[in-house]
Amino acid sequence: MISRLIKTEPDYEKALTRIEVLMDAEPGTAEMDELELLTTLVEIYENQQFPISLPDPVEAIRFRMDQLGLTQKDMVPFIGSKSKVSEVLNGKRPLTLAMMRSLNKHLGISAEVLLKITGAAFPEDSMDLQWDKFPVVEMRKRCWLPKLEDPKEHAEELMRGFFAKAGGLESLSMVFFRKGKGSRFNSKTDLYALTAWCVRVLILARQNALKNRYRKGTIKQGALHEIARLSYFDNGPLLAKEYLEKQGIHLIIEPHLPKTYLDGAAMLLPDGTPVIGLTLRYDRIDNFWFCLLHEMAHVVKHLNASERIIVDDFDFSRHSGTLQDPVEKEADEMTREGLIPKHVWEKKRISGHATPEEVCALADKLKIHPAIVAGRIRHERNNYKLLTKFVGINQVRKHFSISCCSDDDRAGNSRFL
Repeated sequence: MISRLIKTEPDYEKALTRIEVLMDAEPGTAEMDELELLTTLVEIYENQQFPISLPDPVEAIRFRMDQLGLTQKDMVPFIGSKSKVSEVLNGKRPLTLAMMRSLNKHLGISAEVLLKITGAAFPEDSMDLQWDKFPVVEMRKRCWLPKLEDPKEHAEELMRGFFAKAGGLESLSMVFFRKGKGSRFNSKTDLYALTAWCVRVLILARQNALKNRYRKGTIKQGALHEIARLSYFDNGPLLAKEYLEKQGIHLIIEPHLPKTYLDGAAMLLPDGTPVIGLTLRYDRIDNFWFCLLHEMAHVVKHLNASERIIVDDFDFSRHSGTLQDPVEKEADEMTREGLIPKHVWEKKRISGHATPEEVCALADKLKIHPAIVAGRIRHERNNYKLLTKFVGINQVRKHFSISCCSDDDRAGNSRFL
């Protein structure tokens, strides 16, 4: 009697012979128990040795059409226009997830056949997301997405693959689709573009694991001034990036997408690692250090399991009433204190008619870049034409190599399942 897995052809033949002998076994007998065991063992062996390949999706569609007597015109509601139906049936256009779901629902073609994966199911259809609203065309131009002939039509597949690189849809908070506390952004902001940018920053962070792990509470408010003092050096932005990475904090520079009006964001990876993303929308030294310290303040004080992302458009902060948010107000105060301590500024306050000597003298005293002093004056006077030569226009981006197409980007799309 065979009572173990069948692994050889002789054992397989022996089991088949024995099954023939037992075919007339009575229910409830030892012979019936043996027959059930042998048929199970034979089935396992046959599935391993002679797997049945799944039919081609297009062949399955054509077969179902023949069964139901459907024409190409009848397929338009499930696939799209007449031209799309023709291209799909001739193998010139790949099926989209939307097409597959429709064919599954209305024609009963299984998900595993359409996806060409045994036992597969469609990813959950999120009713909260309108996939075609993501700026996939612009994202493709920037090599954030794999090359595809019609990215808009395949938006769901592309974006699911994109999200997967950031840890999956579960790594995102619905804060992307609402005005959460502690976020400043314009009402004209394209929230889908904003989401895409944030996910891109998370992806870049995940691709470059840090040696050290951030520990909450290890960076105190006084450390912000130490970071600001790195501005004193010509390569200050790079020194700041190096400092943060040693503390277990990512600093990612990624230009903003159209209609995002974005300066920076503070985020958490799924494992809790902080990420600071800056767009350098305004490539100025004063703007870089203010944005950096502001997002640092969010990392130190505000990011947590329930508030995993805070985004900032600092142009928006000039409007009346926007500073009433306690989170943003606290971050602003910490930033100002980190750049130029309050007691120093009140004692050495410089007017909008400051001479170059006065600006440089205070900067030298604090061991910070003169752009920070000039930026403070411009902000308090609400006059951004003052001291233009001091703020370091086009002096930050040059320090960073902006991300471009990688080998992974050039490769085909990762599976979204």
